[in-house]
Amino acid sequence: MSGITKSFPGVRALDGVDLEVQAGEVHCLLGQNGAGKSTLIKILAGVHQPDGGEISWQGAAVTLRSPIAAMRLGIATIYQELDLVEGLSVAENIFLGHEPTTAGFVVRGRQARASATALLARLGHAEIDAGGLVGSLSAAQQQIVSMARALSHDVRLIVMDEPSAALDPDEVDNLFRIVAGLTADGVAVVYISHRLEEIRRIGDRVTVLKDGRAVAVGLPAKSTPTRDVVALMTGRDVEYVFPPRPGDAARAAGAEPVLRVEGLSRDGEFAALDLDVRPGEIVGLAGLVGSGRSEVLETVYGARTPSTGRVLVDGRPLRPGSVRAAVRAGIGLAPEERKAQGLLMLESVTRNVSVSTLSRFSRGGWLDRRAEREAARTATRELSLRPDNPDAPVRTLSGGNQQKAVLARWLLRGCRVLLLDEPTRGVDVGARAELYAVIRRLADEGLAVLLVSSEVPEVLGLADRVLVLREGRVVHTAPARELDEHRVLDLVMEGSPTP
Repeated sequence: MSGITKSFPGVRALDGVDLEVQAGEVHCLLGQNGAGKSTLIKILAGVHQPDGGEISWQGAAVTLRSPIAAMRLGIATIYQELDLVEGLSVAENIFLGHEPTTAGFVVRGRQARASATALLARLGHAEIDAGGLVGSLSAAQQQIVSMARALSHDVRLIVMDEPSAALDPDEVDNLFRIVAGLTADGVAVVYISHRLEEIRRIGDRVTVLKDGRAVAVGLPAKSTPTRDVVALMTGRDVEYVFPPRPGDAARAAGAEPVLRVEGLSRDGEFAALDLDVRPGEIVGLAGLVGSGRSEVLETVYGARTPSTGRVLVDGRPLRPGSVRAAVRAGIGLAPEERKAQGLLMLESVTRNVSVSTLSRFSRGGWLDRRAEREAARTATRELSLRPDNPDAPVRTLSGGNQQKAVLARWLLRGCRVLLLDEPTRGVDVGARAELYAVIRRLADEGLAVLLVSSEVPEVLGLADRVLVLREGRVVHTAPARELDEHRVLDLVMEGSPTP
């Protein structure tokens, strides 16, 4: 791709970008949210047409007029927001649009399932039922299905947009084995990730975008210092420093827990869970995907009904399986899939912030939109949400600012317990530091925070206290300062329950 330009109304998304990818290499594409990565890969995928520049494929100039045209050339894209059809089976998703045929007739049965099973086995996931519905799979399993769909074509280049975001460390290792196998066969991979340690492990070369321009093209991935890469992405040096902890003042003063969980369990997901969170404290849940972390948060929030146990706020038990009861008691949830579960993507920032507090702005059955808008603006300004425009559609915000909109909702609601599930998933380096500061400040102001993250350094850097989960049970509890990444990974892999 040479000199690629693309403009949208009021925005120049790409300004003369070059990208060169060689057969058999992993070329990492880096940049903050809004740098132009998504626009560039959508042009490569045939979704957008460039305003200027040239694309050449295997030495010949090409025009990618549609995703089908790109796929026919051998270019497949796996997006971060997976575009699977939840009501169709795994096999139907894998072969959607190019179903196996015999004598010109579409075959939707045994042949498709057998071929899908073979592809899943190639990816190391033969346990996924090719005949099962995609909607019944976990996020990690859906990622594997999306990869199988890409491999169902004769691909020569695969674009992977944040492929590890929903994967645990074992799954990431498996992903890297898959990528190594592809590149050994001569397939090229464009790999997008905000996790710079992954770039070092998997990448061959790096191209960095900033404000729609390529500020570095083809840097060696393994030898370029991380500080240099971050400086290129942000235009400044960024230290990976979490906000300082205020100490154990809340616990030392004997503060009573705001949130208490007693003997909570859900059959097949997690069992016999006890935890408490005090005002001003951040408690982290560490564990692999499938260990029950997200299920714990959703059960505390009332989105799932427990088999046994209870949740208490300020010593008062909540009605099991009732989101309304949880919200009224002061519990707020920022879910893992914020676009699907946490935001109204077609609505404004104002409506997304006010949606849990609309009764406050009702006057005689009518909504006072001016009061709603001003309250939302006050909440978003406290979190430095950008742009400072309460009328902006939330879908136009970066990942970090979309997350701030979710947090602003609970800030406006006056919640006392904040549940955070993967709070920085899909958020770039610079915005992560801002979110860390926001989360720490909210805790310092008295909120009780229960945090889940797949990134162990994030849990250890933000939390005051950590509970390590393995197969649905707490295997270790300790202050964060007494743990390190290797110890936590040992526990989640091989730990035994705390006596």
